Amino acid sequence: MDTDDKKMSENREEKEEEKSFAELLEESLVDAVELEPGQKVEGTVLKIGTDWVFLDVGQKGEGVLDKAEMVDDEGGISVAEGDSVIAYFLSRSGGELRFTTRIGGEAGQARLEEAWRSAIPVEGFVAREIKGGFEVRLPGNVRAFCPHSQIDLRRSEAPEEYLEKHFTFRITRYEQEGRNIVLSRRVLQEEARAKEREKLRETLTEGLTVNGTISSIRDFGAFVDIGGIEGLLPISEVGWGRVEDIREVLGVGQQVEVAVIKLDWEAERFTFSLRQTLADPWQKVPQKYPEGSVHRGTVARLATFGAFVTLEEGIDGLIHISRLGGGKRLSHPREVVREGEELEVRIEKIDSEARRISLVPAEISRAREEEEQTLAEYRRKSSDSGGMGTLGDLLKAKLDARKKRK
Repeated sequence: MDTDDKKMSENREEKEEEKSFAELLEESLVDAVELEPGQKVEGTVLKIGTDWVFLDVGQKGEGVLDKAEMVDDEGGISVAEGDSVIAYFLSRSGGELRFTTRIGGEAGQARLEEAWRSAIPVEGFVAREIKGGFEVRLPGNVRAFCPHSQIDLRRSEAPEEYLEKHFTFRITRYEQEGRNIVLSRRVLQEEARAKEREKLRETLTEGLTVNGTISSIRDFGAFVDIGGIEGLLPISEVGWGRVEDIREVLGVGQQVEVAVIKLDWEAERFTFSLRQTLADPWQKVPQKYPEGSVHRGTVARLATFGAFVTLEEGIDGLIHISRLGGGKRLSHPREVVREGEELEVRIEKIDSEARRISLVPAEISRAREEEEQTLAEYRRKSSDSGGMGTLGDLLKAKLDARKKRK
């Protein structure tokens, strides 16, 4: 065999191999195309065109999705090339595979029944509230019913907030040829949260700071939704100071930044802290409140052993009951002070490690200092002059001078 014949033979073999490979590939793709209407698939966005989003769904032919379905609330496109999307197969025309993320537009009863059988989401307009739930208008002006319990993850105290708004639902019941249709928005939300939860389980760790929304408030704390999971923010973790009424500090719907302090995925118990995201006021106590300095504070609460005085949020000090009566024995601090009263206090002692501050009333502290000074003065003058009247006379004179200053 000469050189030319050898080359021709090699080319023929290469073409046969290419043909064989192409046939095998086409056969594998043909097998993969067996999609049923309503079948749920995951695809990758290849390109975003003027009217269509083109998808790679691992099938022979091009997957297309109406671009209008990908428009977000602000009018932008909610996906980008390379993103994964969940879609539902509608039909195949030639080499084009039509998909949808929900049933919308002027869909008829057949499409709605298909959406029910295949669990394809449908668009709906909440027209009005009726007994037990809401009347929802589906594509084609078909009326359906959504129970109160299925409009959202939590029962709302203000059902009017859903009226005259468009939402995505799943048809949970389709009876009497479409005359009895029941919807649920909640089931779609739960599925989305389940996916978010799985992602969080892979990335969330104790100590991380995350953003969340106050979903509900109880006397013992608030529940925070961080998307995927909901956790408790105990009242003790709201701030560095004592919080008597959490509703005065937080409100439902409020955006907060919290630290993750406990994750129990098995028991589905999650605990957050708002306090740990705030600056610790005790770091500046030694400099701002040195021993012997005088400050004004507010009596925060009374106990049998003394009165707690708030100097600033997160910084409380204690006046022991023995220091409150000015030498008089008290059975309870309420005999001389009341909650909410402003007092001038002197810092007596600081224990930074135990986060404790001992206080004394400034007026009593000054009176005691003056008495000690008077006694020292009496002793000195008595020693110098051999006598200057009684100590009682000197104390009386000091007391009269103090009254005049007031």
